[in-house]
Amino acid sequence: MIYSEEIPSRYVLTIRTLIRFAVAMAFVGLLSGLLFQESSKKLTYATAAPGLHLEATIRLALLHGHVFLIGMIIPLCLAFAMVLARRIGGAAISPRGQAFLTRGYLPLAAMALGLMLYKAYHVLLAVRGGNSDLDAVYGNLFGGITPLRHAAYGLTHTGMSVCLAVFLVSLWRSLSAKNISELP
Repeated sequence: MIYSEEIPSRYVLTIRTLIRFAVAMAFVGLLSGLLFQESSKKLTYATAAPGLHLEATIRLALLHGHVFLIGMIIPLCLAFAMVLARRIGGAAISPRGQAFLTRGYLPLAAMALGLMLYKAYHVLLAVRGGNSDLDAVYGNLFGGITPLRHAAYGLTHTGMSVCLAVFLVSLWRSLSAKNISELP
């Protein structure tokens, strides 16, 4: 390895995990774009009014963008930030901070994207089936169990945000003036 002296081995494992996750999410993002294109073709304007057509298909389009942002761009930026912070003299980020990223943020991000996929297809298939009452469609998410829906979305989004915040605080602390002032 070229940077073995400067980058701790646990960084290598974290960065490898981030890059692999990003590559996997790139494929998922491409697949979600294909799903959007093919699924929206099957919902004709004759079946759904124009506003209803947009409402039924927009979630798949949003999923496509969210997969690339949450699943690919953010992990790659975090991997780059870890390496850059270390290269400019930052202290090593704690294993705990890295664990919040790899064992917290990444799985919860995948779960949040899975929930987006579930909601997108739930709405699309309901409208394709002839249901034009969107309040009823949204009410039937998770079998009509509203507390379960709120818990699933709330826990994944909050957990994802907390894990990312803990990692970012660890990254911030690694760049303290004390650590940087010790450079030659």
